[in-house]
Amino acid sequence: MVGIWDEWWLRLLVGFLGSGAAAALAYRERALTASGALSALVMGTGFVTLGEPLWFGLLIAFFISSTAWSKWKRNHRRKAEAERKYEKTGRRDAGQVWANGGVGLLLCAAHAIWPHEGLVYAFIGVMAAVNADTWATEIGALSRTAPRSIRSGKPVAPGTSGGVTPLGSAAALAGAVFIGAAAALLQALAQPASAAADAPAATAAAYIAAAAAAGLAGAFADSLLGATGQAMFRCRVCGSETERAEHCGRPARHERGFAALNNDRVNLLSSLLAGLLAAAIGHLLA
Repeated sequence: MVGIWDEWWLRLLVGFLGSGAAAALAYRERALTASGALSALVMGTGFVTLGEPLWFGLLIAFFISSTAWSKWKRNHRRKAEAERKYEKTGRRDAGQVWANGGVGLLLCAAHAIWPHEGLVYAFIGVMAAVNADTWATEIGALSRTAPRSIRSGKPVAPGTSGGVTPLGSAAALAGAVFIGAAAALLQALAQPASAAADAPAATAAAYIAAAAAAGLAGAFADSLLGATGQAMFRCRVCGSETERAEHCGRPARHERGFAALNNDRVNLLSSLLAGLLAAAIGHLLA
């Protein structure tokens, strides 16, 4: 009997149906906007069609875990106050979906054409970075400790771009390790029963180490870019600094940073850095 992974059109069909069902559920649960759900459908179908289980498995692990943290204590007061300054909140739109998964899909397509372990490590690094950043944002917003600017070290208001807390940093590391562990598990499940026990174990350890290092570096790079180059605005009504070009129902005044460097592009750049770092780590550990 021909396996599903031997026929591209079967993978395409399964990817379309599975991604469509997941996107529809996420839209109904208000985890995705309409544009985000459509983007998730396209992206998920691409991953299943072009990649092996490790590729779309990590995408699923990221989406489920990040959505769970986003929904956890959604009405928490401190989190709500911090999110008033964010450009994007828990409900992801098309920009967020592609910023978090677009590079991964390109790596998946490249691996389908030219299989290379370095591309797998790069993908693990990218997903570890976006997961680390998401966990840090969602969990760090609940910190009882005032965040400090990653640039100056001075205390800043919750929700300030570039602000970090011990809780958020720990969450970032946990999110990165989670992706590494998921990659190790998916890699182990894909190994034939006759494979040597030490080889999968060594690869699993390398995946976790690369994910931890690259994911944490990507999360801190995201914070550093947020504190330096990201576009920031000043609300004309309440006077607060915000990532949003509109606040309190009125256009906000551009105050600092590059106007074109919004939150999605910061996420994209930091994930690219993490992917390069993970690929380098994979090369050293190979």
